[in-house]
Amino acid sequence: MKSLIIKKFETISLLFTALIMSSFLLIFRIKLNKSFFYLFLIWNIVLAFIPYIITMYLTTTTLTKFKLGFWFCIWLLFLPNAPYIVTDFLHLKVSQSHLLWLDILVLLSFAGTGLLLFFFSVNDMKSIISEHFKNVPIRYLTTVIIFLCGFGVYLGRFLRYNSWEMISNPLNLLSDIIDVIIHPVNNSEVWLFTFGYGVFLYVSYRMFNELYHHHQHNPEDN
Repeated sequence: MKSLIIKKFETISLLFTALIMSSFLLIFRIKLNKSFFYLFLIWNIVLAFIPYIITMYLTTTTLTKFKLGFWFCIWLLFLPNAPYIVTDFLHLKVSQSHLLWLDILVLLSFAGTGLLLFFFSVNDMKSIISEHFKNVPIRYLTTVIIFLCGFGVYLGRFLRYNSWEMISNPLNLLSDIIDVIIHPVNNSEVWLFTFGYGVFLYVSYRMFNELYHHHQHNPEDN
């Protein structure tokens, strides 16, 4: 674990800095607004950390293919929680106009932290899968994962499902998913959101990788 922290020191430092900034802005907003309305963002960011913690754990343990497959399913189940925070911008409609700028900063900081967790976690999982499954077309798998996250965000935001309901309430969740699949015309909004949000995540992920890899290969530019 110590060697992993040293190896990922820059990434962990970036995430920690983003989390501190987000928390500071939230506390500042609570003080000015005398309102705890956005306190739910703390829980959302805790859920967003779960997939990253899973991939951190997987890089420190000996894995069989069965064990990796099990943890991959758990990871995929929680992964949409990271980009989900972007949709919390919907709450701006209840913001006070004179402090709208502060609400935007609070949401932007938490959403940005969530996206960073998403990007880093996906990259870690790509490396883990590539190491244990040499023949997996990792680029296509990553694309599928990203668009599945778009669908997962829809389930959470509009149908109000939580990740753990796959265990606690699987029948209703699977029923809704099957309904979306077999009645695509009646669920056009679901497909439109999944595609649109999936494209947003895919393009953002590609841009992040380009910038991050440029930084890795050209540290003197910073």
